[in-house]
Amino acid sequence: MSDIASATRYNIKETEAKWRDAWNDQGTFEVVEDSSKPKSYVLAMLPYPSGRIHMGHVRNYSLSDAVARFKKMNGFNVLNPMGWDALGLPAENAALERNTHPGTWTYANIAEMKAQLLSMGLAIDWSREVATCDASYYKHEQKMFLDFVEKGLAYRKESTVNWDPVENTVLANEQVVDGKGWRSGAPVERKKLNQWFLKITDYAEELLECIDQLDRWPDKVRAMQTNWIGKSQGLEMQFTVDGTDDTFDIFTTRPDTIFGASFVGLAPDHPLALKLCEGKDGFDAFKSKCAEGGTSEVAIEQGDKFGFDTGHTVTHPFTGETLPMYVANFILMDYGTGAIYGVPAHDQRDWDFATKYNLPIKQVVFPSNADDADITKEAYTGAGKINESDFLDGLEIDSAKQAVIDKIVAMNLGHAKTTYRLRDWGVSRQRYWGCPVPMIHCETCGIVPVPEDQLPVELPTDVTFDKPGNPLDHHPTWKNTTCPKCNAAAARETDTFDTFFESSWYQFRYTDAHNTDRGFDADKVNYWAPVDQYIGGVEHAVLHLLYARFFTKALRDCGYLNFDEPFLGLFTQGMVTHTSYKNSDGGWVYPADLIEDENGQLMDKASGLPAKAQRNEKMSKSKRNTIDPEEILETYGADAARLFVLSDSPPDRDLEWTESGIEGAWKYINKLYRIVADAVPHLPKSGTSQPDLGDNALKSFIKINQTRKDVAIDIDNFHMNKAVARIREMTNGFSDLKVSKADEAWVVREGFKTLAQTIGLMAPHLAEEIWHMIGEEGLVANSSWIKADESLLGAENITIGVQVNGKVRGTITLPKGSDKDTTEQLAMNDNDVQKALQGLTIRKVIVVPDRIVNVVAG
Repeated sequence: MSDIASATRYNIKETEAKWRDAWNDQGTFEVVEDSSKPKSYVLAMLPYPSGRIHMGHVRNYSLSDAVARFKKMNGFNVLNPMGWDALGLPAENAALERNTHPGTWTYANIAEMKAQLLSMGLAIDWSREVATCDASYYKHEQKMFLDFVEKGLAYRKESTVNWDPVENTVLANEQVVDGKGWRSGAPVERKKLNQWFLKITDYAEELLECIDQLDRWPDKVRAMQTNWIGKSQGLEMQFTVDGTDDTFDIFTTRPDTIFGASFVGLAPDHPLALKLCEGKDGFDAFKSKCAEGGTSEVAIEQGDKFGFDTGHTVTHPFTGETLPMYVANFILMDYGTGAIYGVPAHDQRDWDFATKYNLPIKQVVFPSNADDADITKEAYTGAGKINESDFLDGLEIDSAKQAVIDKIVAMNLGHAKTTYRLRDWGVSRQRYWGCPVPMIHCETCGIVPVPEDQLPVELPTDVTFDKPGNPLDHHPTWKNTTCPKCNAAAARETDTFDTFFESSWYQFRYTDAHNTDRGFDADKVNYWAPVDQYIGGVEHAVLHLLYARFFTKALRDCGYLNFDEPFLGLFTQGMVTHTSYKNSDGGWVYPADLIEDENGQLMDKASGLPAKAQRNEKMSKSKRNTIDPEEILETYGADAARLFVLSDSPPDRDLEWTESGIEGAWKYINKLYRIVADAVPHLPKSGTSQPDLGDNALKSFIKINQTRKDVAIDIDNFHMNKAVARIREMTNGFSDLKVSKADEAWVVREGFKTLAQTIGLMAPHLAEEIWHMIGEEGLVANSSWIKADESLLGAENITIGVQVNGKVRGTITLPKGSDKDTTEQLAMNDNDVQKALQGLTIRKVIVVPDRIVNVVAG
């Protein structure tokens, strides 16, 4: 306000603690079912309790918090809970390193991280907190597993698995990255083990079909789910080993290429391979070599291809040619039928194999431009027409596929078949710190479920980690029990569940977190769930989200709930990045360990060596480019940290952490406090009727109403950065008002009420202080969102184009007459404009108010 001088200081630490205490004392964010209100279930992915929150957590939970607070102020009954994904190998590894128990380490970390999250002032219902390592939690998933067994959705079989030789446990295919364990980095091996599986493949078609319903999910995530499920139509056909009665089936999605076949291949553990090759010189060594390397597609594609010649042949069904039979390391029993016919010209793995063993490479698919298909260099897998293929010549690929299927069916050699890339979920893990599989092994009765009244099967606390492998196997007494059927001595199952088991249903436990009889009451879960808005990293697009979707459908079919999908809306936030630094010896240096010498040269104060900036990249401990959120919260306060992570870039894009950015957010928080504190003595009391507004007051009041409307739209669309820009624009306008004038003073009060509500989504402690200072009743967190007066807006709101190098790449809507700085800030925060500027350097921004913005970049 232009007629007030400022001399007020803001005690951030004291104020933030005061309002956190107020929310806690009043149970502001604790909720129960209330049919008189619409519900909104807002959920951020639960963290693993590593001991410290990181900046990704700050961003993730600031996003979910803004949504939850906004929904609450708009009359929704909002559930916004928190818990801990607390089982898994990291705790076991930590126990080994620190000579402590995984539980001790985990619960200490939970306490430390909870204190850090509490200091952020999140609108969380902490009364529903869960930890997946608690037996009161995993008791219920053990019951779910028993229900799955009874329903035929869980089973045990011997299978080839990815074995991590360092962590001594099985890994799912999704946990194998570039042929190595996702945590240990060790080369993965193939191993035969008896494993527990969940029949996710029973739901493959439904999982695929329901993706169309997830219209509030990012397109890229839906595409990733679709590709992972991998529905394909193909041909299953039978071959007979020449000169024998032995037959085997192959499955192919490319029957159109059958005239290009030059060999057939069997998996190393295919029953026919064992029959034909057992005892042959070199076969045992071959099988041992095959065990090196994982079972994931990436491991197979990137690994060396090698085979064992069986000495047998088969006859091509159409040409009558004989095709040699190999056992090949890149064929797996668990994929398709464990047998293929190889078409080297049109499959890269077959090409690699044929090249190694000097087998024919016959092209049968020809693109319109022959130069696009040089099969002497690699397989051609693109589009084209069929040739060199008898009755298929001249056909397009799809037509040729059907023609081959029809012919094979007529010959009584096979049939059309639909298959999926998706495989059943192997949930067995050979480790201690996991939920025990509730089954018992009896020599007389076989595998028997643990009776429900004996759940939970709890982990023993007196374990040791002095031997490799699963500590439950080594425990002297834990696995010893009696068979519930015959009372004979029996052994407990020592496998524990994959930790994705816990995180596949946790969202439902929050709806009834203290139920001791069941995982959740049906009425409560059907009231709160599905989750209306789920928020987390895109790295979980396949694993966690697919498993949670399957779990929901399986629980539905077992009578636990009455809906099909767990998460109606999904938002995947970008990463938090920071510049990394190396010293002259090549060692990574933490930003906090950098100093400048007298010449302005960066130095690593630990080593005394010169240092240089490297790339701006995702924060990671290995690159030492992390920023400790606790130090940020302590130095600048929670509001500044939250405001910065929400305002500096679109939430779905990466956020570059800068010291100037957090400093700017802190200064803005202080500025807002001073503006309000200095004006309060001059403002009319709360509830004062609206006076007649002069031109200046009316102009500002229109902008305030426009802000109310636009911020609401921005939050609904996850445009938090745009919302902050609009709030800044509104507060900049306060400088044009004089509180010595009654009408303008009244507008200032209205502006402060709107400021408290809007900035409260990002900086809630400051918002409560402002609300209290201007004499409003209760908490701003409990207030009703002030709706915009549409009659004041009308033509004052305009939409203008934003050009990048002369081409319109986006549009922004803003009040008519907005200044250049406001217009530029809104334009630069537009998602479409940000995308158009990717990889470019901004040279100049030209703003013509109320008409257009042009960004010159190169």
